[in-house]
Amino acid sequence: MGQEAKPKKRVLIAEDDPVSCHVLKSFLLRWNYEVIVETNGAEAARILESDGAPRLAVLDWMMPGMEGVQICQRIRERRSRPYIYMLLLTARSEKRDLLQALELGADDYLTKPFDSEELRARLVVGERILALQDDLILAREELRFRATHDVLTGISNRATVMDVVQNEMARQVREHRSFGVILVDLDHFKNVNDTYGHLCGDEVLQVVTRRMKECIRPYDVVGRYGGEEFLIVASAADGKGTMALAERVRSAVEATPIPTQAGEIRVTVSLGAAVSTSAQNGDVQKLLRMADRALYAAKDKGRNCCEFAAASESNALTPAKT
Repeated sequence: MGQEAKPKKRVLIAEDDPVSCHVLKSFLLRWNYEVIVETNGAEAARILESDGAPRLAVLDWMMPGMEGVQICQRIRERRSRPYIYMLLLTARSEKRDLLQALELGADDYLTKPFDSEELRARLVVGERILALQDDLILAREELRFRATHDVLTGISNRATVMDVVQNEMARQVREHRSFGVILVDLDHFKNVNDTYGHLCGDEVLQVVTRRMKECIRPYDVVGRYGGEEFLIVASAADGKGTMALAERVRSAVEATPIPTQAGEIRVTVSLGAAVSTSAQNGDVQKLLRMADRALYAAKDKGRNCCEFAAASESNALTPAKT
């Protein structure tokens, strides 16, 4: 099988002079670029602001609708969009004019009449800069993901899921609605590690995580609380809804054995649920202590069950009795 052809790089030409535009397009097509041509500056800016815009642009300084330097300035003001490398073509040779163009956002410039090989060299530099920036963004996103997610399971880590609980408390103040938390603990997980090894234990954690994620709603969050313990945050849920979610998770984990390299392993979980119903009395640590007490109550009842820490009649959070 032959190698797949690399996708063509897209370039926008913004040039209102027909002869210059034709020459530019001929060169770029010869160099295997996909070319988009626009003769009006305002329309060129619209294209560069659209989703999936070309990442390379060759702009004439003087154009109807909007000048090239104005396009540069407008595009640079939108910092949240992917970076666009903009090469300005100009007949101006005054250093202060060229400095102004760079200050307003142009990456480079060529004075007319331009040399074709010099144009190609500038575009190669532009491609290299875009590639380096994309690599930096990817590395930054990977670091951000690693700082906020558990490496083994790919879900939120303890610090991140705790932030979610804090955010739900803040939302409760604004919107006066309850939310639930569920602590989930794998039953006898130490025996899994001791009997089958930690690699199999990791496989079990990954599958259990996947089953929990399949049970929660899109706006709920599950995070790894520590070891074999997980925390689910059920947004805008009352006691009934939170317990229903806990039971779905319990049933999903128990439903079928988990396939591992050591064979199938049956796993169950115990769950402790609590609901914050009053923003005034809300306290993250107190809420989690309630869920923790409920979790221990579930274990005392023989494991593989769900227990709920009820609030008092005054809606102040109180620990459940074991």
